[in-house]
Amino acid sequence: MSDPVLSLEGITKTYAKGSANPVAVLRGVDLTIQPGEVVALVAPSGAGKSTLLHIAGLLDTPDQGQVTLAGQALTGQSDRRRTRARREDVGFIYQFHHLLPEFSALENVVLPQLANGVARAEAVTRASDLLSRVGVGARADHRPAALSGGEQQRVAFCRALANEPRLLLADEPTGNLDPATSDQVFDALMTLVRSTGMAALIATHNMELAGRMDRMLRLEAGQLG
Repeated sequence: MSDPVLSLEGITKTYAKGSANPVAVLRGVDLTIQPGEVVALVAPSGAGKSTLLHIAGLLDTPDQGQVTLAGQALTGQSDRRRTRARREDVGFIYQFHHLLPEFSALENVVLPQLANGVARAEAVTRASDLLSRVGVGARADHRPAALSGGEQQRVAFCRALANEPRLLLADEPTGNLDPATSDQVFDALMTLVRSTGMAALIATHNMELAGRMDRMLRLEAGQLG
């Protein structure tokens, strides 16, 4: 078996430490995700799934434990090193698309590549290919306001995958869509993930969608089960 893309070992996180009522959100979380594996993360509201995703994606730091991404042990490393690893190896998708309204769908997918040093012609080619693969290639020149909610979220998927990350982290990526659109958009996301062989950790309240992933983990009382 190949080395895991993501490994979390003994991750703990407590908020308001030192206060009268500290909240232990994560209590010794262990997790490994292999290349090409799509893992569902389900949890009640407020259970800490967003915190777990932020720690896995190097947006937050644990109180204890180690985050290893693409073979690099990154807990305790400098902000510069963590930022570089996050930029090169992690893609994020949120419930709301957060597309730049003044740019077209194509430009929204091109811009993160330019920021990562990719030549413009190469960035445009990759952006066009990604948009076509999720069924919005014909809408590439439209700004987000001219796209449907499902189309906007598909563009957000493409943006997250533009720099070919090894790990995709998604927080309720279809939570803002109606059931029919949610199903179509999830299929588009799975097509992208499967075609690239990346690892993915996807938080969702939708148990039907969670059941279509490779495995499902529940976060309860600060631990995975």
